[in-house]
Parts: sequence; structure tokens; C-alpha cells
Amino acid sequence: MAIVTTTNEAVFVQSAEQVYDFVANPGNWPQAYPGSVHEEGLSPGLPLKIGDTWVETGPQGELYSWHVAIAVRPRIWVCSTFGPIGHAKDGSGGIEGRITVQYRFLRPGGDITLFQREMTVETYRESPMPDSVFASMNPTQSEIYFANIRAALEAGPA
Repeated sequence: MAIVTTTNEAVFVQSAEQVYDFVANPGNWPQAYPGSVHEEGLSPGLPLKIGDTWVETGPQGELYSWHVAIAVRPRIWVCSTFGPIGHAKDGSGGIEGRITVQYRFLRPGGDITLFQREMTVETYRESPMPDSVFASMNPTQSEIYFANIRAALEAGPA
């Protein structure tokens, strides 16, 4: 098994609930995360609950099927892909493996929220990860992600 993990964190002045509600809603991912283009099949009820599923479209039209594994507002939220990573609309293609994204929300003191994001990609050695997966784990992408979240939270509800 080949496993790549990246962990990043950022401080926000918003409450843990506000940060959680924004980032744990995949409908907000396209405005926050550079590698996310579109989300479909989201449950109309927010926040998402354990077992909820949706499909994310990546920058080259590849698809990622996700499900919520842990949802404890406003402390932790975990989702993982299921099926091939980066598959086609008919389910074909992609690579065998799993992406797991874990969000933690801490209140270390004062009126700040420490948002920690960990992304782990697991694939088999015979199913090499495409370079685009590694690019999405680049720390510069995380900085763009955090800046986009900060801007959206500061702008308030649309």
C-alpha cells in the first residue's frame, strides 16, 4: 500500500460552529478548494450526517464518490471516498484506493478556532497516484484553501 498524508491548520476568528458549518458542507467546496469543481447528490439537510453521500467533480471532469464517516459538530468531521478514485460518470476508470479527509475544530483560547485538515490518500503500489493528486496535497493549495474559507466566512451568508 502507498499512503500519502498531509496535515495543515489555520486559525479563524469565527466560532468552531461557523467554520464547521462551512467546510463540512461539500456544497461550499468549489468556492474554497482549488481542486473541486462541482458537487452533486448532496442531502438537502445540513449539516451532513454519518452515511450521507455525494459526488465531487474534479478539474479534469473526474469524479470522486464520498460518504461521511464521522460527524460530531463542531469537533470533528471525516469523509472518505468509495469506489475508484477519479472515476468516470459510468463508474469506470480511476484507481483503486481511498481518500480520507479529516477536519478537527479546536478552541485553544480566546475567541479563535484552530481548524486542522488532514488528507490521506491510500492506493495500491500497482495503482500509482496521478500527479494531480500530489498537486492537490501541495501546501500552497492548502494556503489557498484556507484563504478562500476565510474570505467566504468574512463575507457572510450569500
